[in-house]
Order: sequence, then structure tokens, then C-alpha cells
Amino acid sequence: MTPTGSNVTILPAITRKDYEKILRRPSQDTVGREEKVKKIIREVEEGGDEALRRICMEIDGQAPPAFEIPRQELNRAGRDVDQHLKTAVRQAMVNIRSFHEAQLPKPSSMETMPGVKCSIRYTPIEKAGLYIPGGSAPLLSSVLMTAIPATIAGCKEIIACTPPGASPELLFTLSLFDIRVFTVGGAQAIAAMAFGTESIPKVDKIFGPGNAWVTSAKMQMAGRGMAIDMPAGPSEVMVIADDTANPAYVAADLLSQAEHGSDSQVILLADSMDLIRKVIAETETQLKNLSRRDTAGEALEHALAICVQDINQALDISNYYGPEHLILSVRDAVSVEKRVTNAGSVFLGNYSPESAGDYASGTNHTLPTGGASRAWSGITTAAFMKSITTQEISRDGLMGLAPTVLQLARAEQLDAHANAILQRLQTKP
Repeated sequence: MTPTGSNVTILPAITRKDYEKILRRPSQDTVGREEKVKKIIREVEEGGDEALRRICMEIDGQAPPAFEIPRQELNRAGRDVDQHLKTAVRQAMVNIRSFHEAQLPKPSSMETMPGVKCSIRYTPIEKAGLYIPGGSAPLLSSVLMTAIPATIAGCKEIIACTPPGASPELLFTLSLFDIRVFTVGGAQAIAAMAFGTESIPKVDKIFGPGNAWVTSAKMQMAGRGMAIDMPAGPSEVMVIADDTANPAYVAADLLSQAEHGSDSQVILLADSMDLIRKVIAETETQLKNLSRRDTAGEALEHALAICVQDINQALDISNYYGPEHLILSVRDAVSVEKRVTNAGSVFLGNYSPESAGDYASGTNHTLPTGGASRAWSGITTAAFMKSITTQEISRDGLMGLAPTVLQLARAEQLDAHANAILQRLQTKP
């Protein structure tokens, strides 16, 4: 391993047996966090609003007299927002809405055998809870990525929690939707939405990205039966690059994720050391000009640049890692993408930066992190819905289906199941 001036670690080569050790995520160090989050959850569950205020004072140094932000305050926030930004938000809404409206699942019905009709239809989750990160960077885009599909799905009640000190821009974006907004963040906000308090309604499912504390709270609540969208914690990007890549573009993509937070993970897989050196040099140059260079610099302390044998090995590493964002800066990226099996969202070619997907291309930026893309998907409109199946069976259909059901029921020694069939067959129509 050879650290560079920008603190990115360069690995000349790795083999498959090195993957687990080398590709370990920095956020996996959870010593003490789980217990602290568990304590916060317990306090909110038992103490409601009073516990929330106490926790907010301890963590944020302030506790609002009322957690809900009045609709009038949301509407007033727009007066202080630049008109160009308003236009950008509305254009992003158009793109995101178009893509998510196309995702609405369609009901279907079929006859599986004569007289046996099966159907499926979709209904919205009634009460959706959105977590909108605040912290050092107000994420307007997270409002769009959660509120738009929730609205399209038809959720009857949508609430949002965001940390104290929301900017006018964030409040303006929230004002564009029919949602109730509460000024509380962190693990305590997740607990409040899961249990409900005197002020904050209990929801049916929680959506949205967050830091390691928020993700821990979501996962702990999932273990207690609360529905969540996915583990969506500290941001990460992996770039696969060959000689067709522009080093300046690659460096910019790596830094765009590094600036999210010190626990963000950025990884470069390139098939030549010369390309890696060029990207590193560009990273160092561009880092100096970033307003969040200190944060990005901390993230680069655990960044990796790996020289792979070829693109096949790069894909093998990527599919093992399961990145949140995967950028393919390679020739024939469309064909290469077909071999990707684990990734939250994929960006093809030199002109598909990850930031486009973060804001306005139309895809959703709330994506699985920490390797969860091996089993989880990013937010879609269907995530705000659930399916209900039906079966309608005629007497003749039941006659035809009965031998199969009776054999299976008897094999499982469930006589009452068999009897539910026999009672009907023994009765004259």
C-alpha cells in the first residue's frame, strides 16, 4: 500500500482472498453506537415528546417549543429562495416524477387452471415517514426523492422529520408537497416516527437516507417489526475506469461523494497505474478548491485506488462490494453494465456523473449502502405500495384443484386444511 499526498491508498493489485479485508467499509466500526441508539429508542418509546426534547438538548443543544413546523412557515420560506433555484427544483421534480410515474405497478389477473382465477392489485401505504438529512448540507434532493414517489403512490398521510435549523431552501422544497414537517433529526426522529409521540404521528413505513446513527436506528426498528425502505447510510461511490476515461471527470466523481461526510467511501478501480496516478493528481488539485475540502479530505483518508488486471476483475470486485453508486467510465459501458449484479444505481460513460442522479436525471438517489445492494433495491414508487392478491374459484375449479390441495395438506399433516376442501366437495351445489 502506498499512501499519496491526498491520502488515497493505492493498491497495485489484489486477489479474491484479499477482498474481505481490503474492501471493509469504514462505517462497519460500530463499537458503542448500537447500544447508544438502543438507549435513544427506548427513551423515546417510554417518554414521547418529553424524551425527544431532552435528547435534542443533549445532541443538538436546542429543543423547539413545538416540533411541527407550521404550513405558514414553510410557505413563507419561499420568499427567501433564489428564483433560479426554484426553477431548478421544479425541473428536477418534472424529471423525477416522469420516471417514477412510469414505475406504477399494474394490476393483473389470470386463470391458473380452469375455474381458478388469481389476481394481484396494489394499494398505497397509508402513513409514510420520510427522514430528510440536515446536518452540514441541507439535502433538498432527498425531499424530492421521497416525497414524489410517496405522492404518486397515493399515500394518505406523509410526514417528514429533519434536523433543527432547516434552511429556507429546504423548507421551500418541503412546502411543495402536502406533508407535515417536524424539526427533529437523528436516531430519535426514527424512533418518534416508529412509535409515535404526542406531537409526531406513528407511521407505517420509514424512508430516507441518513448517517450511521440514523441507519442503525432504522435497522434496529426493523428488527422490532417496523417497515423501512432499506439500509441507506453513509454515501459511497465506486468508479471503474479504463483508458477511455477522463481523469478529471473521475476525480470529480470521487470527490462529489467524499464531500458528503468523513465516513463516505470512494473507490477507484482502474486497469493501469498511469491512469490511477493521473486521477490522484486531479483529485489533489480539485480538492484544494472545494468549500468542503476538510470533509472530503477526511473521507479520502480511507479511500482506495486499486489497479485491476482487467475490467473483468473490476466487475468481480464491484459485484462483491455492491456499491451504492457505480460509475462505468469504460468503453462500451452499456454492454459492461449487463454484467453488473450488485449496485444501487449505475452511471454509464463519461457524461453520466453521479451528481446527475443525485439531483435531477430522474432516477432515485435513496439507495442501499454498506453492501446491502446484494439484496436490497433503491426507492421506487412501488416501495410506497403493497400488493394484495385474490383468488376466485368456481365449484368446478375447486373440483379440479382438490386432488393437489388434499395431497399436500395430508403430507403436511394438516387435516383441517384438507377438511376445508372436503366440506365443500361433499355438499351438493
